[in-house]
Amino acid sequence: MFELSNLVLLIVVVVSLFIIVKSADYFVLGAASVAKRFGIQDFIIGLTVIAIGTSAPELVVNVLAVFQDATALSLGNVLGSNIINIMLGLGIASLFAPLAVKHSTVWKEFPFMLLSVIIVLLLGAGSFFSVASEHIISRADGMVLLSFFIIFIVYTFGLHGSSKQESIDSENSLSKSLLFLFGGVATLLFSGEILVKSAVALAESFGVSQNLIGLTIVAIGTSLPEIVTAISAVRKGMVDMVVGGIVGSNIFNMFLILGATSIVAPLQFTKANFIDTLILIGASLSLFFSMFIGKKHSLERGQGILFIVAYVAYIVFALIRG
Repeated sequence: MFELSNLVLLIVVVVSLFIIVKSADYFVLGAASVAKRFGIQDFIIGLTVIAIGTSAPELVVNVLAVFQDATALSLGNVLGSNIINIMLGLGIASLFAPLAVKHSTVWKEFPFMLLSVIIVLLLGAGSFFSVASEHIISRADGMVLLSFFIIFIVYTFGLHGSSKQESIDSENSLSKSLLFLFGGVATLLFSGEILVKSAVALAESFGVSQNLIGLTIVAIGTSLPEIVTAISAVRKGMVDMVVGGIVGSNIFNMFLILGATSIVAPLQFTKANFIDTLILIGASLSLFFSMFIGKKHSLERGQGILFIVAYVAYIVFALIRG
């Protein structure tokens, strides 16, 4: 627990936000440069490298939380982060430019993202339909989630590995590109961890519950890399990287992070988690069906605004529920 005044904590949060914005900008630049130099598609970079880098704060927070017996915060963090990524991340990014999505993404990656949520729902909520006294995502369930993560990685590279674009010389040297890439990841992790710790300490001073902290402040804090990276990428015209990063991050959160966390310690799955998982399924389905409303295979500004409004409504609901 931070032994600092609320004012100092607030200053730390603001400074951390600034650092995250700048480091995400360099991270996108480094990833794009490496992609061009080695002929790797922007979408694949978004779906793997960027997704791993921007999901790392969630992993750090979750593992630290379970070691501190705060499992409610861990599950809330993952569910909240995925809801934020779709409703807020893509919603805000679409305000800068329409997010065109490839046909293969709509019919292959999106369903895989939805599948990850449904599997978590079945694992966590299955006990609600039995006589079990405890509703948990067990260590065995964690192994199942990690197995699906491995399948997803193999599937992704099998699907796109043979369609590399022609290698293009990057404006930056390889060493400079790698410095941007890995330096950006390291700074994102460091600043993201400081941000979350400061925000949690600030929220706990007002007596807010673990689950609510996980769904809101912690989830927003750990999702900032995804949101900022998405905005930075769309401003650079890398739309495939934006959507790929969000989709990949959500899949990683459910399969890799939640799987690894539940192996460290079983996670209790409450009725509130059940409702939040259903909301996440609704958000995923809304994203899928939005690809067929208006301009096909594109998330437009009006739809993005609706996503943002829906997220605000969700936050109000979460605050009222407590």
